[in-house]
Amino acid sequence: MDIVGTGFLARNLRPLAGRHPDTVALAAGVSWASGTSDADFAREAALLRDVAKHCVATGRRLLFFSTASTGMYGLAEGPGREDTPVVPCTPYGAHKVALEGLVRETGADHLILRLGHLVGPNQPEHQLLPTLVRQLREGVVRVHRGAARDLIAVRDVITVIDRLLATGLRSETVNVASGHAVPVDEIVDHLAAGLGLVARREYLDIGGQHVISIEKLRSLVPQVAAMGFGPDYYRRVLTEFTAAAHV
Repeated sequence: MDIVGTGFLARNLRPLAGRHPDTVALAAGVSWASGTSDADFAREAALLRDVAKHCVATGRRLLFFSTASTGMYGLAEGPGREDTPVVPCTPYGAHKVALEGLVRETGADHLILRLGHLVGPNQPEHQLLPTLVRQLREGVVRVHRGAARDLIAVRDVITVIDRLLATGLRSETVNVASGHAVPVDEIVDHLAAGLGLVARREYLDIGGQHVISIEKLRSLVPQVAAMGFGPDYYRRVLTEFTAAAHV
């Protein structure tokens, strides 16, 4: 696998670099849902066109990472599924939907993965968990009232990606998540307990939540059944994250 990018996801993909030689993973896109400009979106679209063109010329499969976040599925009725039309509700979600369409239009063999909230060591500071940890340490946590997020360990994501690519899957879109939305209040509770911190909470009435369907993922990768996904999965993920945050 060739990996385009040097960020959090790209670094975690490196163990797969010697596998799946028919695949180019584009892991250099926008990862900041709330702080990205039109120029950033345009740069990602241009990079996607270039990588897709290369894949068409060499007959390789393009692995594109989209989102299963609130921006994608926040207006869905019921669990967000890959086989139903989506109505994005944020500029970031609209951008990712547009890029998914662009991937298909290029004619490149491809696999589109819509990712939940990745959790792992050395995440960018602007992402959800590092932001919450920083706010806990500062003494005030800002919580979107009623918000919930699907957390998944990045190492589990890499395992799933390896399995999906090994099936030879092409021209498909797959949700990669735990399938369970965790209230952000509970995420903060677990982080605070794990770090031994107490902080005041400020609630903002702009929360959103959704559930991500992983029915398709389970059918494609039966090994998911043994990965511990379920209502309590997030506890292990956060425990590992806070242990690393202590270091």
